[in-house]
Amino acid sequence: MKYAIVLCDGMADVAVPALDGRTPMECAQKPAMDWLAAHGEVGTVRTVQDGMSPGSDVANLTVMGYDTRECYTGRSPLEAANIGIELGDDDVAFRCNLVTLSGEADFSKKTILDYCAGDIHTAQADEIIHTVQNAFGGGEFDFYTGTAYRHCMVWHGGKTALGKITPPHDITGRVIEEYLPLHPDAAPLFAMMEKSYALLRDHPVNRERAAQGLNPANAIWLWGQGKRPRLQNYKKRFGVNASVISAVDLIKGIGRIAGMTVCDVEGATGYIDTNFEGKAAAAIEELRRGQDFVYVHLEAPDECGHRGETANKVHAIEEIDRRVLSPLLDAMKSMGDFRLMVLPDHPTPLTIRTHTADRVPYLLYASDGTASPNVSPFTERTARETGCHVEEGCTLIHRLFCR
Repeated sequence: MKYAIVLCDGMADVAVPALDGRTPMECAQKPAMDWLAAHGEVGTVRTVQDGMSPGSDVANLTVMGYDTRECYTGRSPLEAANIGIELGDDDVAFRCNLVTLSGEADFSKKTILDYCAGDIHTAQADEIIHTVQNAFGGGEFDFYTGTAYRHCMVWHGGKTALGKITPPHDITGRVIEEYLPLHPDAAPLFAMMEKSYALLRDHPVNRERAAQGLNPANAIWLWGQGKRPRLQNYKKRFGVNASVISAVDLIKGIGRIAGMTVCDVEGATGYIDTNFEGKAAAAIEELRRGQDFVYVHLEAPDECGHRGETANKVHAIEEIDRRVLSPLLDAMKSMGDFRLMVLPDHPTPLTIRTHTADRVPYLLYASDGTASPNVSPFTERTARETGCHVEEGCTLIHRLFCR
């Protein structure tokens, strides 16, 4: 038996005025998803437990079958694992975003213009992170290059109880004053964030980006703190040899900690320009070489939701369906019995441009025809109307693995 999950990050949404009151899932042409829904089980699942923040960290851990109330220690340590950072018992990891801030003289009055600094590519970001490390690192703090705008900072002997630190993608277009880390213990973080603007404003990379009409990476934003996580080995937990395919350090880091095989796909960006075919090919190759289960994570719908890109979100769903799901389904049909699940981890509504904890639709197809009821098309509404709901999201994986 072969198993696969195609995780469409942030795909679920609410009615969008620009789409005549429909959701992107309702507008998208997605024949593979709709066929699977018509021949399998469709329902809803709660992927974010009460009291947990609706981040991709919590939601993906849940979909993978982990109870986040037992294992979750923070987002950044998961990303650090993929970057190759060995966290000590007293280390606290933070996500370090490269962002674009407006030019007001008073730092607290600046606005986050772009949470991803014009979707900066890793090569340019690496130059900036090296500058940040030279300025602030080498002692109590160290900075590490990740992917695109997503990087990591480690606070040696740091603290985690720092009050709420808001992710920058939640406050795009807002003045940062009320979202800055103002807890007394967070004073070093605030100082580095404030100083980073003067440090990076005229950086050679940003001068080059300005000449090209691109948003500069003119500041860092620190958030998502946590200590070294401990996840049960996936093979021991579920009895399957598992592989992860993703562009983002968060998902790949979960895979590394859980002892899964982590695949690197050239040209995987985490946005709509990603190498969709490469991800599909990697998943198929993993199954053909003997792996039992592949977890294929596609970030593009989530990024489009955060950016308020309505047409691109519809397009991202269509690209996943055509360039990832369809070839994966065709390949699995030639491998014998299989079970395939498709779902988002959480909604990322275009109207608010951030995550919510609302339940999400899922579909489960079994080649032996045992999964039911059958509905089509696959949308948020049709999933709700089946009346099939999984409240404890971490148990959904058992339906995939027939347990």
